Amino acid sequence: MNRILFFKSAITALLILLILIPLHLVGNAVHDRKHYREEAVRSVWQSYAGPQTLTGPVLVLPYKEILRVADNSDPKRPNATMLQAEVGQVLVFPTTLRVKGEVMPSERYRGIHKVLVYEMQSRWQGTIALPDPGELPRSVGHVGFEVGQPYVAIGISDTRGLMAAPTFELDGKALKLEQGVRLKSLTQGLHAEINLPSAKSAKPGLDGRSAQAQRVVPFSLTLPLLGAQSLAFTPVADQNDISIDSAWPHPSFDGDFLPRTRSVNAQGFHSNWSVTSYNTKVRNQLAGPGDGTLESVSVTLIDPVNIYLQAERAVKYGAMFVLLTFAGFFMFELIKRLRIHPIQYLLVGLALAVFFLLLLSLSEHIAFALAYLAASAACIGLLGFYLSFVLQSWQRGLAFATLLTVLYGALYGLLLSEDNALMLGSLLLFVILAAIMVMTRRIDWYAAGAAWQPQRDKPAAAGAAETAVQA
Repeated sequence: MNRILFFKSAITALLILLILIPLHLVGNAVHDRKHYREEAVRSVWQSYAGPQTLTGPVLVLPYKEILRVADNSDPKRPNATMLQAEVGQVLVFPTTLRVKGEVMPSERYRGIHKVLVYEMQSRWQGTIALPDPGELPRSVGHVGFEVGQPYVAIGISDTRGLMAAPTFELDGKALKLEQGVRLKSLTQGLHAEINLPSAKSAKPGLDGRSAQAQRVVPFSLTLPLLGAQSLAFTPVADQNDISIDSAWPHPSFDGDFLPRTRSVNAQGFHSNWSVTSYNTKVRNQLAGPGDGTLESVSVTLIDPVNIYLQAERAVKYGAMFVLLTFAGFFMFELIKRLRIHPIQYLLVGLALAVFFLLLLSLSEHIAFALAYLAASAACIGLLGFYLSFVLQSWQRGLAFATLLTVLYGALYGLLLSEDNALMLGSLLLFVILAAIMVMTRRIDWYAAGAAWQPQRDKPAAAGAAETAVQA
């Protein structure tokens, strides 16, 4: 390969690596702005309410069991015993649970950042079997029970979102809800103390003795709540039927269970879940020490245009932009026998990097599509004007600007088609590589560097002879 061609190729590769530095800085700017937005979102959550996860109702019966155990403190008394208390609780879950929630979305702003929030009106209905304090599970060495105050627990992940006092009825009686959930597996919520006068009723059995039938009572809960971004319900009952309606047209069903039926259109969404206790481990999770994670059905209100995610994806294609543009320059130099200075390469590469910075800054104030159009039009216009002088022809500058327009259009298509981005990007690179191979198929690469050879001075004798002929 010609030495000049080799050095030209090496300098071009070095310039591409240099342009990666401003592209990296733009990527850092995107990350920083994304972090600022997350801080703005958390700031709104702190003064409004955050994502909500609702659990319950769960009936809790605390007790203390008195046990007679061996006393090994005195070796002279091998058969000595002592009394020991073991603390426990019985969790009683609903037999049926039907929840109907209506979510009304709205927007809040912190500076230039928009945060999605919602108000929810919900109605809970179901049935629950009341436990009998006299039928608690007994351990070895049982002496007796000390039954504590039973209560109903309702988990609410952010109680600041309560718009009004919720109402709770059990067996037709209104109960007073108080703050505090009292369960280790739940961080925040409400509870209501209840009385269990007679949880079972006697019915005659086949042998003439009384048979005990467990008493199942209805309950209802009205819960008005504020929240942000997502809403989740934990399926604690034997049979859970949950329905959520909203006017927001962009839901994401991302819980542990997908809706049994759903419909999404421009007017909003409607979704229904049907989950049984056989499908979930949430009861074991609630009975455990609590690690903050509960299986749930969930819906998230998403913004379909996440400008920082799209800007971040766009910057990832920046290296390909620079590579293809510099490859086009190189082909122009090679085929048209032009000489483009490395400084001119560098200025064009910087203009390409500035496009992504313009896209980021404009998209924070106007729609992403308009920001992309404005940033690309500005960069294409600047490069077209500049290249008409670099390439020594306005037709060439216009042709190169047209190629850049196609390239920017292809990038916008990649940003919109997230699911097909890999396939479309691969096809684009293949087409460009094929075009370069077709255009350079007849080039003699060993002699190609002659295009950049400086013109040598003609010999003096030849010059004098030429002057004589002209005279």
